[in-house]
Amino acid sequence: MVFQERTYGVLIVSAASSFFTVMEPLLPSTDYWPVVHAKSVAEAQRRLLEGTYDIVIINAPLPDDFGLRLAISTCTDSSSGVLLLVKNDLYNEIYTKAMPYGVLTLSKPTNSQLIVQSLRVLCATRERLRQMEQKQMSVEKKIEEIRLVNRAKWLLIECLGMKESDAHRYIEKQAMDLRISKSEMAENIIRTYKG
Repeated sequence: MVFQERTYGVLIVSAASSFFTVMEPLLPSTDYWPVVHAKSVAEAQRRLLEGTYDIVIINAPLPDDFGLRLAISTCTDSSSGVLLLVKNDLYNEIYTKAMPYGVLTLSKPTNSQLIVQSLRVLCATRERLRQMEQKQMSVEKKIEEIRLVNRAKWLLIECLGMKESDAHRYIEKQAMDLRISKSEMAENIIRTYKG
């Protein structure tokens, strides 16, 4: 892979130790770190509770479950990308069930080039999700600021008899004069009049 700022945490879930050996050369530490192994669904679920992973690779079947439910729940409960490898004769059936949840499915046997390309697709998808998460956090922060400012405005209206437009202007001007955010100014007002 080309030089990048970010490395991607990977959880490999496989009952076969030989699968880990095959996957390791495809996951250079310059691009993928840490790379953690799990041998069952139960162990994978523990690992997912303990930490976050950008990519989860599942080599089905697993000793305590096939692995499809783990793939689907990982996609629905986290922002991890999931690569599910299944035997060729089960591919169409599993793909049909997994695809609506965003699980990337490959049939086995496969070749290294296809796995590397799939990992790159998952990395690109993870970056897109990361950008969407940042936008969502920005929107949530803006909504919280609006709530705080509105609460402060109503306190100024109630306690000082200001008009709504005057209260709004007061908060904006004070925030500018004091070189603080409107949220901080609103919090100060709320502490003063609600405290």
